[in-house]
Parts: sequence; C-alpha cells; structure tokens
Amino acid sequence: MRVGTFVLAAQFPGQGQVEALHRAVRSAEAAEAAGLDSVWLAEHHFVPYGVCPSAVTLAALLLGRTRRIGVGTAVSVLPTVHPVALGEQAALLHIASGGRFTLGVGRGGPWVDLEVFGAGLEAYESGFPESLDLLLRWLSEPRVGASGPRFSFREVPVVPRPDELDEPSGPPVVVACTSPASLRLAAERGLPMLLGMHCGDEEKADMVAMWQAEARAAGISPEMVAKTGAEHVSAGVVQIADTRADAAETLTKAMPGWLQRGLGAHVTVDGRKRSMRDPLAYTELLCDLHPVGPPALCADRLAATAERTGITRFALLVEGSGDLATTEANVARLGSEVLPQLAGSNTSQD
Repeated sequence: MRVGTFVLAAQFPGQGQVEALHRAVRSAEAAEAAGLDSVWLAEHHFVPYGVCPSAVTLAALLLGRTRRIGVGTAVSVLPTVHPVALGEQAALLHIASGGRFTLGVGRGGPWVDLEVFGAGLEAYESGFPESLDLLLRWLSEPRVGASGPRFSFREVPVVPRPDELDEPSGPPVVVACTSPASLRLAAERGLPMLLGMHCGDEEKADMVAMWQAEARAAGISPEMVAKTGAEHVSAGVVQIADTRADAAETLTKAMPGWLQRGLGAHVTVDGRKRSMRDPLAYTELLCDLHPVGPPALCADRLAATAERTGITRFALLVEGSGDLATTEANVARLGSEVLPQLAGSNTSQD
C-alpha cells in the first residue's frame, strides 16, 4: 500500500498566505522524513481554499528539497494552461528528478480563471479531450504538431524528450475523475484515476468498476487494465489522535471556517449559480469517510477502503488542523504508527 499526503496550501481564517505556503512545504518535507510514498499538490487561483497557483512550480521546489519521495500534481488544471507548456514542464521535472514526478491533470471548474487566462468557457465545457490528447502526444512522441479547433501549430521537436530517461516512457499521468465523462476519457486512454475525498468507498468502487468496463470496451488488454488500475489514487483526509473524538474535534474546529471562506470565494466565469456544501456537515462527512482517529482505526480504515475499492494508493490531506506543529505531528504519526500496521498489505510501501 502506498500512502502519501495531499497538500492544498490551505489558508485558514486569521492566517496569511506566507504561513499557508510555509506549512505546505514543511508538511511535504515531513512526509519524506516519515517514510511516506508521495506528496500530491493542488493548485487554485484567486481563492484562499489553496494559495498555490502552480502545482508544477511547487513540485519543482519540493523535488529539489527531497531525495526519495514521489511528488505529483493533484491536479494541474489543464483548461487554463497550454498543454505543450505543461508537457515541457512535466518532462523537465521527470528527467531532472530521476523519475520521481507524476503529472495529475483535471478539468477544473467554470471559474473566473478561464476569463483571466483567456481560455474561455469552451475550454472547460468541451476542450478538455483535445488538451489531454495533445499533452499525451507531447509526452510520448519525438515531434508534435496540432490542427485541432483550439490548438493549431506546425510540427516541432519535443525538447527535452521525457523518454530519454532510463525508463521506457515519460512521467506517469493521472486524471481527476468527478463525472462519467472524465472517467470515460481516462479509461479510453488507459490512464489511472484520481478520485476525490468527497467520495465514499461505495462510490469509488463503482467508479473503478465503470473504468474497467470502459477500458475493456476501448480495446485495452486485460493485463494493461490490471496494471493501470493499480495506479488509481484515492484522495482523503487523515487526522491522528489518541481517540476518535479528539481527532474529529481537531478537524471540526478548524476546517468549517476554512471551507466556508475558501470555497465561498469561487466566482463563476458566466454568472451561473453555484451551490456549496454546509461546511460543518461536510467536515463531519469527511471524518466518517476517512482515517480520522487512533492509529489502529486509521490503519483499518485505509485497509477497508483498499479492500472495497481495489485502490492501494492514497493522497491524504494532513493539514486539516490549520496548525503547523499539529500538521507535522500528524504526518509523523502517519509514518510511525499507521504505516507499520499496513505492512501486510498486498502492495508494499516504496
């Protein structure tokens, strides 16, 4: 089982952006020290929900500060960036880090970001497949040109070539899947899914089954379906304390204020109405779905999710307390008190 952290650089009420980013960097460094498998970095624009606007930039910093741990984006928002520019950055990080980088991409939301970066609503509503396919070509071919509705340019050489590393291909790519359309897109291209922390085990199990069916229907071999399926990632929340009540209290005291302010700051590009979950109810839901409590309970919760869904890779939000010292202690306990209890899982911690 491969357990990593999910880092949003969340700006909790009363905190500055420097504090949020410092906690994000320190939590990633702590994850390597704790023996975790990976760090997954989110990106957001113009909202305190997360103050990292470029997951690949923060990934570059963390790859330079660490020596062993994998670093991935969860996710780079593809509609607001040129796929070739993102592909070049991914190839660079893949090569420079010796293969420790994973590129997670997603569709994002219908936010004002699309206006600011000039992408337009169409890039969100219908342009994701074209962007994803161009990105995948850039990561796998020596020369690439384009003649699509959004991107059109003459053939150019791919520099640097990600496949020149000792590994046979470029950086691994995962796709955030929040709808049947994105699930189908990932399955047809033989790409693993990143499933959100709002989903429970039953929903994730259903999505894995749908992905398998779509991948087989697309002609992907059973061997590749199994191999790629082992790379699915389940996002969640972790908070470790001596009792479940203490762990849940830590999150319910801090997260609702952050969620209310952070998610409430999103502005739609076209003025469409949007609904928002009740922050306290959502926090309580996350506490019920994910490893929140004593180490043994957390280990059992992760093992149960793996057994029900078949997913053995985890990206767990560790900063739900909003406090640096508590976050670092949370990461340390995850490594020293939870991972050893997972040692008998069918996938070893690398």
